[in-house]
Parts: sequence; structure tokens; C-alpha cells
Amino acid sequence: MAEVSEPPYARIVADIRRRIRDGELAPGDRIPSTRQLSKDWGVALATATKALTALRMEGLVETRPRAATLVAGHPAPARPKRRTPLPGDQELTQEGIIRAAIEIADAEGLSALSMRGVAARLGVAAMSPYRYVGSKDELVLLMADAAYGELTYPAPGPEGWRARLELGARTLWQLNRKHPWLAHIGPLNRPLMLPNLMVHGEWMLSTLDRHGLDPVTMFDLHVLLYSYIQGLAVNLEREAQAEAATGLTEDEWMERQAASMRAITESGRYPVFTRVVTGFADGYDLNLDALFEFGLRPLLDGFAGIVEGRKESAKA
Repeated sequence: MAEVSEPPYARIVADIRRRIRDGELAPGDRIPSTRQLSKDWGVALATATKALTALRMEGLVETRPRAATLVAGHPAPARPKRRTPLPGDQELTQEGIIRAAIEIADAEGLSALSMRGVAARLGVAAMSPYRYVGSKDELVLLMADAAYGELTYPAPGPEGWRARLELGARTLWQLNRKHPWLAHIGPLNRPLMLPNLMVHGEWMLSTLDRHGLDPVTMFDLHVLLYSYIQGLAVNLEREAQAEAATGLTEDEWMERQAASMRAITESGRYPVFTRVVTGFADGYDLNLDALFEFGLRPLLDGFAGIVEGRKESAKA
């Protein structure tokens, strides 16, 4: 009798089970994401999701809010080590407060940030940070300014307006990637007057300068590019919030929408949508980094007609 081959998802389960048993993956270690498993094993996202579901049902892994899928049995997160503050909290500085606040927002989201939480993280009295920062709102602005100051630009930088705008856009995207809460600080029509954010604005505007553009057009292009980055970046934190609220990863959530999706595609009311989504060879993987790069090119193609067109007109 021919041997029945093991299904792909079962092979993934067996491999991760072995790695946990042999100690390669310890309690609390991160399990590869569905995307990574799909890539490593050459399987569909649905197959990778099925493997993680099977491991979860065996009790070998668990999904933790804002921490993806981890090996089960890990201890509770360690409490921040409390320092013994000097008299008058002399060890406390505004820079240290900002750094602690950024660590909290990066790990838990901006909604988890509080002055009391920052004080607890630093091991000082609850009211001590107020001697250096007047309020939470002021702290958030200081955090944003510090975050935007983590990356700057080379001198003289690349040649050509397009290469310079690409560098500026990717730099801002990288900062939003590192600090997903940044895109939620303020609406577009209430710009933040932060010195380090102005460094990025100056780079963009100086790139557009000397191309025959009037001030309004030049600033419109700058705002459009910034809003493109911010518009995608807001989804970084929203996904983390959704995962924390539901306990489901993006792929797990999509799997639960299968019945609703089937009802829509079988209704006959949305023929183009149905044709598109049923035409994916291996599902649709919404990767924000790839989408950012994909959208940047046509956006700058549109800019070219304005920037280079005005420059040619100025020469005529």
C-alpha cells in the first residue's frame, strides 16, 4: 500500500513542535508569522494559518496582544526594575522621561501612555515627571520631536529632485515603522511645529526649490507626499490595536471573514470585485512596506509633470 504523504500544514506543525521540544524555541520566543512560514515552506497563507491554529489547539503556542504568536508557557513580562532615586529624584531628567515614554508607546501604543506609567517605569514618585514635563500632551510632542530626530540626511545628498524626495519619503516611512504611534499625533491640517520634524520638511522643500514652482504649489507637493506617508502609516498602529483588542492576527481575522466574503462574491452584485479577488493565484497579501514602495513611484511620476514641466516653462 502506498504511503500517504503528510499534508504541508502537518509538516510545519511537526517541525515547530520538534524545535520547541528540543529547546530551539523556548517559552516566550516568537513563532514565525504566517507570512514568514508561507515564504519559508512555499505554502499558501491559509496553510500557514492552519498550522499555527493546530499548534495553538495543542497548547504549544499562544497569541499575545502586540506580540504576535509566542511559544506557550512564558512567564509574565518582568516588571521594570525600580531604581532607588536620589534625594529629590536627582537622577531624573527630561531626556530620560522622554526615552521611557517612547519605550512604552513603542511597545504598548500611545493609548497606554500615562505620566504615572512613565514614573513607574523609571522608579520614581508618580508626580516627579511633572517637574520636567508639564503634561502628557507636552510629553507626546517631546516624544515626537525626539523620534523625528533619530534620522537625518547626508550632505550634499543624492542628485536630482526625485532621488532626494524618495530618500525623504523612505526616511519618514522608516521612522513611522519604528514608532507606529507617530502617525496619530496630529491631523494634517494642524501641523506640528517640531524642530526635528522641520528638518524633514526643509529637506523636501529645498528639494522642490529652484524648479520654477510658486510657493503654494511647492508646499502642496510637500503636503501631498507627507500625507501619503502618514495615510499608510496610521494603519501600522491600528493593526496593532486591533490585534490587542481581538487577540487575532491579521491572517486569523481574515480567515474568520471567509463566510462573509463568500456571501459577497456569490451574490452576483459585485462582478468586478469578485473577478479580482477570485483571480489571486495565492490570496492577497497586504504588505504595507510593499504598498508604500508601489505607491511612491506613481505619486512621484505625477510630481514630475509639475516639477519638470514648470522648470521647462521657466527656461522658455
